[in-house]
This record gives sequence, structure tokens and C-alpha cells, in this order.
Amino acid sequence: MDLQISGRVALVCGAGSGLGQAMALSLAQEGVKVAITGRNQEKLLATVAMIQSAGGKAHAWPLDLAQPDTFEAVLADITKHWGDVDILVNNSGGPPPATAAGTDSTVWQQHFSLMVASLMQLTDKVLPGMRERGWGRIITSTSSGVIAPIANLALSNALRMSLLGWSKTLANEVAAQGVTVNVLVPGRIATDRVSQLDAIKAKRENSTTDAIAEKSRQGIPAGRYGLPHEYGAAAAFLASQQASYITGSIMRVDGGMIDAV
Repeated sequence: MDLQISGRVALVCGAGSGLGQAMALSLAQEGVKVAITGRNQEKLLATVAMIQSAGGKAHAWPLDLAQPDTFEAVLADITKHWGDVDILVNNSGGPPPATAAGTDSTVWQQHFSLMVASLMQLTDKVLPGMRERGWGRIITSTSSGVIAPIANLALSNALRMSLLGWSKTLANEVAAQGVTVNVLVPGRIATDRVSQLDAIKAKRENSTTDAIAEKSRQGIPAGRYGLPHEYGAAAAFLASQQASYITGSIMRVDGGMIDAV
């Protein structure tokens, strides 16, 4: 299927590894010019090399979500290099494990600024142009914890859940201008982040990482962890012309793992 987005410009946050990298690769395969952003220059360049070796177009721009005062300059450089951003993929790293009770308020505030407020600010920078042109895609990657909270991940569960309310509200505000706003929810996708969480859980339960992973697989109807490119493909579809009537939605890419309807 031709997704009809070849030549569009995408900015993908956290694209140096994991789900961000997977989404960037999938967009590039559709002919999208991808701005690879994140904090680790070495990882960003590795993603660019992967895309370019496959015949795609990508360029790296260091972007730290903790420094919103730099957003405007980065966006101006992307626009100079390729043109205005048509597709924004909001994707932030996961916070450390934490309980809901007893976590200091400064920790909550720190991660709210990084995981929520910064994405809102970045979106506000690209939205005016999208609305003026009558076409745009805002895709926000979250966590399965926004639907079924995950034990010991209170920061992620609570803060990312606020992105759902924001996305739905924003979707209704900009739909008439041809801009869609959707949320992607990953299940257990085989990334370094999931491996780290499995290792942390194994240590907490005096088990092994392999045993924890096997137990997780048993709870997934598909019987396996998802592959990064499967998650990336979902993002590419939401960015497509064919998905122009899908907005304000939450798409699960979880192999049936999340029990809640």
C-alpha cells in the first residue's frame, strides 16, 4: 500500500534507539524525510546511517526535551534544511521505576516537565504551520500503563495518562484544519527499555531475566514480544493519507496483551 506521504517531513523524538528509531525507520521507508532527534549524537547518527543505507532520507539534530528553549532554533534549522514539519512523533524516554506513595514531589515535577510539558510545547511550535497548510499528523507514543497501570511504574502510568486527555482535546480542536492527533500504546515490544524493565523485575523478585520474559510471553495472546518494526508500521499508518479520518484515537500495538477493553 502506498501511504501517500512520500516527500513529507517528519520530526521523530528519541529516534536514536528503541521505539523512536523503529518509527523513524518505518517513516523513511515510505519516502518521508526524517529529522532524527534526541540527546545522544552517536545513536542519532547510527539511525541516520541505517536509513540512508536503505535508500531513505534522514538527518540528525540534537534535541533535548529538557531544554524547550532550544526547540525553536532546531525547528528553524529543520525547516531550512527540508521544509516545515508535517509529521511530529512525540516520544520520550521512560522514567525510573517508582511507587505512587512516597515519591518526592520534585521528582514528579521533573518528569512532568520532561515527559509531558515538553511534548506539549514542541507540538505547539509545529501546529500553526500544519493548520495553515491544512495537513498534519501528531503521533504520541506512550505505554500500556496508560490503560492498565503497571506495578512500580507510577511515574510512567500517571504522567503518560495525562497525554491521553491532552491528545483527545487537541484532536477535537484541530480536526477541521486537516490535522490528526493520535496516541500509540505499545505492549511488550522487544527493545532495550523492555529488557531493562525485565531485569529490574527479575532482581526484585529474585528471579532471572529469562524467566520474567517467559512469564510475560505467557500472558500475551500472540505468545511473543512485538518486534520494533511492527510498532513502527503502526506509526507510519497513522501518519498516512489513508488514516486522515482517524483522530483522537488510541491504537494498541500489544499482541492482545492489555486485558482492559
